[in-house]
Amino acid sequence: MRKNMLLGLLLLSAAIVSGQKMNSNKKAAIASVEKHKEALIQISDSIWALAETAFEEDQSSKILADYAEKNGFTVQRGVAGMPTAFVATYGSGSPVISVLGEFDALPGISQKAKPTKEALNEGAAGHGCGHNLFGAGSLGAAIAAKELIEQGKLKGTIKFFGTPSEEKFFGKIWMVREGLWDGVDVNLSWHPSASTRADVQSSLALVDFKVEFFGQAAHASADPWNGRSASDALELYTAGINYYREHIKPTVRIHYHIQDGGQVVNVVPDYSKLWVRVRDTKRSGMLPVYERVQKMAEGAAILANVDHKISLISGIYEVLVNRAGGEAMQKNLELLGPISYTDQESAFGKKIQEVTGKPQVGMDASIMPLEETKEHPGGGSTDVGDVSWNVANINLGVTTAPKDTPWHSWAVVACGGMSIGHKGMVYAAKAMGMTMVDLFEDPKLVEKIKSEYRERKGDEVYEAIVPEGPPPIGEN
Repeated sequence: MRKNMLLGLLLLSAAIVSGQKMNSNKKAAIASVEKHKEALIQISDSIWALAETAFEEDQSSKILADYAEKNGFTVQRGVAGMPTAFVATYGSGSPVISVLGEFDALPGISQKAKPTKEALNEGAAGHGCGHNLFGAGSLGAAIAAKELIEQGKLKGTIKFFGTPSEEKFFGKIWMVREGLWDGVDVNLSWHPSASTRADVQSSLALVDFKVEFFGQAAHASADPWNGRSASDALELYTAGINYYREHIKPTVRIHYHIQDGGQVVNVVPDYSKLWVRVRDTKRSGMLPVYERVQKMAEGAAILANVDHKISLISGIYEVLVNRAGGEAMQKNLELLGPISYTDQESAFGKKIQEVTGKPQVGMDASIMPLEETKEHPGGGSTDVGDVSWNVANINLGVTTAPKDTPWHSWAVVACGGMSIGHKGMVYAAKAMGMTMVDLFEDPKLVEKIKSEYRERKGDEVYEAIVPEGPPPIGEN
């Protein structure tokens, strides 16, 4: 009873501050998340400890799918040729609202839930992007909507998509190619962040490919003239990329990782390999650069007198922004109010800032105002972009780490395994649950969001950037 009274007072306080009204269904959505909170935290912590990487998230996927099934969803597992991808569905008819859940970790950044660098398992993976929180929080929102449909308070269909391998192979591309969002009216997604905002900025389009060079081995001292060095080709290629950087637009990013440059110093290497990634704020700007760097690989092979092979891994679109959806989400953030932190949590955040060389300002608890959408944003890439070109999409960022925390680092892993991350996850579930209520209750809002999606997409025909055949399971 006391817990319910406290929740009611918090909701009333937030509503007074925002000047908005919290209707009964939104209160029920929040109450649902509170009811499942401890279970969602346990799910998140289990996935955090497992820290499974791309296409290897067998246990993480099962934990989420099992809890969805336990709560009345019909779960289809192993969709789109990926054993760890699934769709959990409840309800019938329109509108059909979906929410994304990710759960893969990043290699090599294992960390304990403490504010100084110390691996949980040396050399192992860690959730440096907070995907343990992502999947659990999204499932909490889906369950809140499901319970309202079950009680007859809302009508329609809710879908929770378990999406693997966001960090490497971009599993959502194959799910999109399979048509899994066909018939969905609006999709929601969130991501752990160092601030809380309705996200109306795009991301960077990206293409991933592998370049291999094949030469002739020889003794590096006795008869190097009989060798044709694949390593020479690799060095010529990377030098070409680095000279090319001066002549590309500031919005473009090119990265490479040398995966094999030869094995020993006294052999002219007959094989080399590198992984290359090209990005731009627009797919239309990325593709010409991709074509150019492919030609440069051919040039490097000619210079070194070796053969070469280019293999497409995958590629993703930039996010198609939806401001109407962002505005709906913004209202619910203001209605919900900011996250509050204890003195211990603030001290944890400041310690991370101290260790990573950032100003020790602690946690950013504010709700950011809705920004103007930039034509050329910075930042990273996400396969949510591919979803957003196939269905109207609403994005949200929620604070799960202190301000200025280096992302994809041990510091994010640390926060994701303790109460700072937990609070952000629960908050995201509530905000998305409330926005789902708006979508189920207001057909005009759904049509407004879908109309903007159609207008922004225009005549663009979506074309997945993936090689023929199944997803690259087992190639992690």
